[in-house]
Amino acid sequence: MLRVVADLARNIAQLVYPNECLICDAREGEAGTFRHGLCTDCHRAVTTDPFPVCPWCAQTVGPHTDTANGCGECRGVSLGFERAFRLGPYEGKLRDAVLRTKVLAGEGLADLLGRTFVERRGTDLASASVDLVCPIPLHWWRKWTRGYNQAEAVARELAVGLRAPFDPRLLVRTRHVTQHVQASRTARLANMKGAFRVRAGARLLGQTVLLVDDVMTTGSTASEAARTLRTAGADRVVIGVLARR
Repeated sequence: MLRVVADLARNIAQLVYPNECLICDAREGEAGTFRHGLCTDCHRAVTTDPFPVCPWCAQTVGPHTDTANGCGECRGVSLGFERAFRLGPYEGKLRDAVLRTKVLAGEGLADLLGRTFVERRGTDLASASVDLVCPIPLHWWRKWTRGYNQAEAVARELAVGLRAPFDPRLLVRTRHVTQHVQASRTARLANMKGAFRVRAGARLLGQTVLLVDDVMTTGSTASEAARTLRTAGADRVVIGVLARR
C-alpha cells in the first residue's frame, strides 16, 4: 500500500516536473532528453511498431500477407467495428507501460501514453473523421478497486489531440465478464453478449465513434461494445488501442 501511494505521488509530481522515466525509472540526464515523461529509449520503443499490421483489426501479420480483405484473424469475421488502430504490439516496453497503468499510481503514465499515441498515430486516427471519442468502460466494481479507468485516461488525450468531443460515460458496462481467451471465437462473443448499454439520452445518429481501450486481445470486447453503439444509432465505430496482443 505504501509503495502504491509513493508511486502515485511520484507520478503526479512528474506530470509537472518529470525527472524519472515513467517506464524504466531512469533519471533525466542519464537517459537522454525526456518526452511525455519517457526517456529516449523508452519513447523510441513504444512509438516504433516494427511489424506489418492488418489495417482492419490491427493484428501483427507477416511481411507479405494480403490484407485487402482482412488477415487470418479477422477475414470472414463479422466485426462490430470498421477498423482498428494501435500504438504497437503488446510486448517489450509497451507491455511494461500498459501493465504500469493498471493501478491508480499509473494514471499519469496513461495520460502521457495517450498523448504519445495521438502524436504518433494522429494522422491515421484523423483519417477516420471521428465525431466522438469514448472509452471501453470498466465494471463499476473493478473501477472502484482500481481507482480509475486507464482506457478513459488514454481516450481523453486522444479526444484532445483530435479536437473531438469526449464522453467518458457514453457506454455503461452492465455486468462483470471474465474473459476466456482460450475459448472459441463464438464462445468469446457469446460471453460478452449484453455486457454494455448506451447511456440514456445519448445522441449517436450518424456519428463516427472512436472507441478506446488499452489492450485488444481477441477483439470480442471491442466488437460487442461497437455493436452496442451502432444499435444505438452510431454510423461507424473505429477502435484505438495502445497495444494489440
